Amino acid sequence: MTAFSRRRFLAAASAPLALAACGNPVGGNGGQRIDARTDAAFNFMYDTLPETQTLASNAAGILMMPVVTEAGFGIGGSYGRGALRIDGVTVDYYSAASASIGLQIGGQQFSHALFFMTQPALRNFRTSPGWTAGADLEYALPSQGTALTTDTTTLLTPVIAVVFGQSGLIAGATLEGVKYNRIIP
Repeated sequence: MTAFSRRRFLAAASAPLALAACGNPVGGNGGQRIDARTDAAFNFMYDTLPETQTLASNAAGILMMPVVTEAGFGIGGSYGRGALRIDGVTVDYYSAASASIGLQIGGQQFSHALFFMTQPALRNFRTSPGWTAGADLEYALPSQGTALTTDTTTLLTPVIAVVFGQSGLIAGATLEGVKYNRIIP
């Protein structure tokens, strides 16, 4: 491989990581910026998925990640910052990060909310040194693209994830393997 093609490859491989930094700055205006984005994400979610208000009214706490940026070119990753709210008040700030390797190319941004439906689930999240979303996470998905199903079974699930506002070139978004850590903005 020549020096020119090696540089071209490195530039192409690092482009998704540069994209991941766009719109999701580390060290922005701290808590105020995260809170403003969180407010906007809640408003958007409630407007586009009104059934999430039922989840919110029954939740012990909600972690809102207003902007998660995901990018990959063989090796990929995602990063976002958000706020944990209990009774509508921000109590902590968190980052969400993941890494992946495999057949992938492109980038996307999306928002997601984790609804902690029980006090033990919320307590476990808050006391963990780094909580990782696993396969046991229940997703509330729009049925036929318009409404969320929030039946009794869903409301009894300890943690419910809602992914919304997706835009970009990677199809779908999953939270399995995403690690959440408390941060000081």
